[in-house]
Amino acid sequence: MAASRTILTVQLCAQPCPLPGPHGEFMFSHVMLGTNDLEVSKKFYDAVLGTLGIGPGVANKNRYFYRSPTGLFGITTPINGEPATHGNGSTIGFNVPSAEQVDAFHAAGVANGGTTCEDPPGFREGGTVKLYLAYLRDPDGNKLCALHRPAK
Repeated sequence: MAASRTILTVQLCAQPCPLPGPHGEFMFSHVMLGTNDLEVSKKFYDAVLGTLGIGPGVANKNRYFYRSPTGLFGITTPINGEPATHGNGSTIGFNVPSAEQVDAFHAAGVANGGTTCEDPPGFREGGTVKLYLAYLRDPDGNKLCALHRPAK
């Protein structure tokens, strides 16, 4: 049986982003990732999300939240007391307004405890789609993708 692959794209923009649905609706209210070291994870996400114009995480008990006009992203230590684990085959994708910001996102992640994975940042083509992508793993091993869709 072929392995399944889950890709979740998160619309986090510091300024209003184009609305994806006909009525401005978004599929997700928030995305939360578990971490085993909240402060190491906060340093990482403050850096990578800062490249997108999103302010530092706001503390709430054993969590930090990153807010934008279009979404909420959070990091937390697991409330059940078990270790946080990453999803094998899972990717969290962040919409990014430019290729330069994709590069900055990737560089900030690597400089703050992340590790690069897959191909280096750059264009990927498939069929009629051309995307500028960068992949990396956060300090807990969660796979992230910064994704820019250039104008046609």
